[in-house]
Amino acid sequence: METVPRFFTPPGESFFLFGPRGTGKTTFMKQRFPDACYIDLLDPELIRSFSAKPERFVEVVRGQGERKCFVIDEIQKVPELLTVIHRLIEEKRGYTFILTGSSARKLKRAGIDLLGGRALLRSMHPFLASELGERFHLEEALQQGLLPLVYSSLNPGDTLRSYAALYLREEVQMEGFVRNIGNFSRFLEAISFSHASLLNLSNVARECMVERKVVEGYTGILEDILLGYRLPVFTRRAKRGLAVHPKFYLFDTGVFRSLRPRGPLDMPEEMEGQALEGLVAQHLRAWLAYSQEKSDLSFWRTRSGVEVDFIVYGPSGLWALEVKNTTMIRPTDLRGLKSFRDEYRESRAIFLYRGSERRMVGEILCLPCADFLLNLHPDKTIDDACRVSGALTNRAAFREN
Repeated sequence: METVPRFFTPPGESFFLFGPRGTGKTTFMKQRFPDACYIDLLDPELIRSFSAKPERFVEVVRGQGERKCFVIDEIQKVPELLTVIHRLIEEKRGYTFILTGSSARKLKRAGIDLLGGRALLRSMHPFLASELGERFHLEEALQQGLLPLVYSSLNPGDTLRSYAALYLREEVQMEGFVRNIGNFSRFLEAISFSHASLLNLSNVARECMVERKVVEGYTGILEDILLGYRLPVFTRRAKRGLAVHPKFYLFDTGVFRSLRPRGPLDMPEEMEGQALEGLVAQHLRAWLAYSQEKSDLSFWRTRSGVEVDFIVYGPSGLWALEVKNTTMIRPTDLRGLKSFRDEYRESRAIFLYRGSERRMVGEILCLPCADFLLNLHPDKTIDDACRVSGALTNRAAFREN
């Protein structure tokens, strides 16, 4: 299959590249740095050798002659190497080290300081719709997600079903992160119901029949191995009581669907809504990461339940985005955005839905979700994405205070 060009831009110095398995880190590095020396720490023999004597890595580096770039895949497998790499960087001999990883858990447990700031932190995410261009199809993305490993598979459904099992075996069980893999498997199913929802650990604990403290630890593991993340509440200059619980998301819509149990009592429209919101969430995270935009992603929810799905706040502006799995624009769907605009008059409000019309409803810009995702590019602001789509027909109204 033809390789999809990625928007990720490597820095011109040593850096960490974290991202879940299957996001294309290794493929990208081999294309971008074809002359680099590659160390694959998924190789059991290399793990054994470097774990026994990390100083052997110095011999490898010295033996490369004029070659100065080194890519170490899955650095978390031998965190002791970081001390050696730190020393090599301090020698200032022009070496560049690219350290990829699919988990930060072992690095944290080992007390590693991630090279004391000598290497930058970067992340790789599933495909953006704008990376795929004409190959992007919203319905397909909602069913299978945008994980490159799955996208390039001849049997995406089978690949998704085995994906969680791979993580359980190689990132959780083999690393000894949990004692009871059965409990953790039940936890994965239970927390999938919290995708794109407020995270209530007590409820999750009841569902998987373990103590709340255990679930709290499991959630931390899920974040450390990059399968999930929490979205905080936007609290700047708050004038009213806000929710205290964060929202939770699995990192990819397809992975969410693979973990979410289904039965006759489940409402399909509920799962579709969660999938659509999660798809927008993963796009916004990737957009922020690749653009190096110094903005924060959060959500807004009052104690009375009035909510806006996403708030993007930074030097470029303040945006409020609501996502609905509907083809109609109803006044009730815009209630959260209107409330947020009342409190933050400098904000711009965007409503993303499954319809085909681009409309301006009062101060709220309503866009087809697929159009917005296709035009979300690291080199553009959210305003730019709206203009490119042809939706911003009344810029004055969109910025009206």
